[in-house]
Amino acid sequence: MESADTRVAIITGGAGGIGQAMARRMIVDGHRLALMDIDGDAAARVAAAINQEAGTNGVFAIGGDVSQTADCERAVAQTADAFGQVDIVVNNAGFGASKIRPDGEKNLLTLEELTPEVWHQFFSVNIDGPLQMIRAALPGMRTRGWGRIINVTTSFFTMLRNMPYGASKAALEAGSAAWAQELDGTGITVNVVVPGGPTDTPFIAPESGLDPAKMLRPDVMGPPVAWLCSRDADNVTGQRFIGGKWDPALPDSEAATIAGSPAGWPELAASTVIWPDD
Repeated sequence: MESADTRVAIITGGAGGIGQAMARRMIVDGHRLALMDIDGDAAARVAAAINQEAGTNGVFAIGGDVSQTADCERAVAQTADAFGQVDIVVNNAGFGASKIRPDGEKNLLTLEELTPEVWHQFFSVNIDGPLQMIRAALPGMRTRGWGRIINVTTSFFTMLRNMPYGASKAALEAGSAAWAQELDGTGITVNVVVPGGPTDTPFIAPESGLDPAKMLRPDVMGPPVAWLCSRDADNVTGQRFIGGKWDPALPDSEAATIAGSPAGWPELAASTVIWPDD
């Protein structure tokens, strides 16, 4: 049911396991959603399924590649045409090692495999894409004085281990912390949500060698994202929330305290020896 808190969101990678989980949770709160995915047909099937399940027509699909600036701008324009505006951008689309080699999540890509073309594929989707989506939606958010930018990164363990996926997600994590500072006081928040470990979705190929029974379920991402989109999180920015640590049995504020911490690595700033005066 729509209310004063009902907003319009774009979820990139909306046809994937985590994208679907977030969409199914957000539709409960009455948000209107655009599911953007490079596989437009899959996004359309997911949108139709959610509309049928929820008894709504508040979800539609957009085929598009976040690595292409024109596709990002078109997605924002189409969503605004359909629903009037774009209030929330969930940067969930990702390019992982399984795209290069099916077992790449466990048997990591080697330096020899990291050609310039492979490296560029990871960064064009995992950091360039979010930047372009944010830039496309930001003018409208600034005008209205309200917005949510939610970026899906990865565990610190993965950032230090899995190249170039980890490096590209580390860039998005650092960007999230910096953009939160830049937009502080505008009514636009920037936060990070991560599952907290490997998640049982098609993003990890069956040939990975990882046991799906031991993975996190994509549903863990729904509650923290839904809370971040609410007015209760108006003053929450520059934070990272681990879906696997979020306890939906607790009040959201308590769950957020347990599952949250500052985005990026602010504790490492203490190691700076000198910073020139302005």
